[in-house]
Amino acid sequence: MGSLPASSWRRLNVGIVGGGIGGLSVAIALRRAGHDVVVYERNDFVGEVGASVSCAANGTRWLHEWGIDVSKGDPVVLKKLINRDWKTGEQVSVYELDDYEERWGHVYNMFHRQNMHRMLKDCALDEHGDGKPIHLRVNYQCTDIDTVNGVVSFANGLTALHDLVIGADGIGSTVRKIIGLSPEKRPAPSSCLHTNVYTEDAVKHGLLDYSLDSALQYWGGQEDKWDKIVLSPCNGGKLLSYYCFFPREIGDYANQTWGGEDRPVEELLAPYPELDPKVKEHLAMGIEIRPWRLWIHDPYPYIAKGRVCLLGDAGHPMMPHQSQGACMAIEDAAALGILFSQKYFDGNVNKALATYQDIRLPRVTKVQGASAKAAYNINERIGFSSNTNILKYRVEDEKAKLTIEEMNAYDMYKDVEEKLAKQKGAPFTDKYINGLPFGLNLSNGVIIGE
Repeated sequence: MGSLPASSWRRLNVGIVGGGIGGLSVAIALRRAGHDVVVYERNDFVGEVGASVSCAANGTRWLHEWGIDVSKGDPVVLKKLINRDWKTGEQVSVYELDDYEERWGHVYNMFHRQNMHRMLKDCALDEHGDGKPIHLRVNYQCTDIDTVNGVVSFANGLTALHDLVIGADGIGSTVRKIIGLSPEKRPAPSSCLHTNVYTEDAVKHGLLDYSLDSALQYWGGQEDKWDKIVLSPCNGGKLLSYYCFFPREIGDYANQTWGGEDRPVEELLAPYPELDPKVKEHLAMGIEIRPWRLWIHDPYPYIAKGRVCLLGDAGHPMMPHQSQGACMAIEDAAALGILFSQKYFDGNVNKALATYQDIRLPRVTKVQGASAKAAYNINERIGFSSNTNILKYRVEDEKAKLTIEEMNAYDMYKDVEEKLAKQKGAPFTDKYINGLPFGLNLSNGVIIGE
């Protein structure tokens, strides 16, 4: 598709509700597209809390395209995914990432959430780089939005008028409610406690140095059991971030807060009497032990209304078991950056948001469903879903499983062009369908275009 006439594009005044990873990502994408951007954060401290953030090639590619200095995030570049036996720690399934960058063009990064957030904020506010630096407003809690006219109201009594409003305000989104969506959610069958272990401390105590593997590591996740330990190295390997899952009846955390008091280490260890002692010794040193209550959300029927749209967890909350939550928010941001770019935006905000919804909902909905399946079956997880030759391999539906190829070979520009051509009733002749190239072999035996 050719570019639009120069006169049809116009610079927008964009308001983003939420200053987390998703909000800052879309702020950068729309800054790069030439728009004026204001981010409203409800708190006085904009920094993210929590632990590690997984950023596979389908997310990392946009960080590079936007000109972000990824080294500022002090990532661990993953070399493999490892699934270990629950009791012995022996490797059950390994997915090697040696040729990952060669295949997909970008590495698989693991960030600490605070470092990633700082990296994005620095880029959004930087005087250098394409587009005008964004404006960041703290202590602005959104209370209402006029979805037709773009007027945003805040708890501090102020209002702001924007051509486009993006709700990037997380799983408890206020913007979602404002546009008429009430989540159909139910408690997940599992709960989670998160803890951090400093690699230096573990080594000092003579424990195994898992940072040397540069790997996302999993204990359990087989045989339809909810017990699972996930180890994510970050901060260049200096910090080991552990997510410890167990059946909800063992611990149901009605009130979750990342900033609350630590839970006792005995509570962390109690669900795991038969866990591999090598990793259990790590958990016994855990600090910042915090609960993470998990909910299963059914897909929303829409994510845009009038001049307003949703992004990231506000629009498609998902279980964490595909490690794609941040990537899906970054992809959302990329889609908006493309759709509102000088090449594709014709000045009609509502129409562009309808295309955004058309592009994003099918993809995020599939990832949502696959994330729920991977909660109790590690073989459904991207990467492990390609290891069909291991003894314990099985998935619910081989043809429908999520594959690494459809995640990383996806070309969003082609998806945008196909959807825009369809809107205009024009032919789309490129050999792509929904952003995937004809002839692409998926690891479930499907060939795109056949």
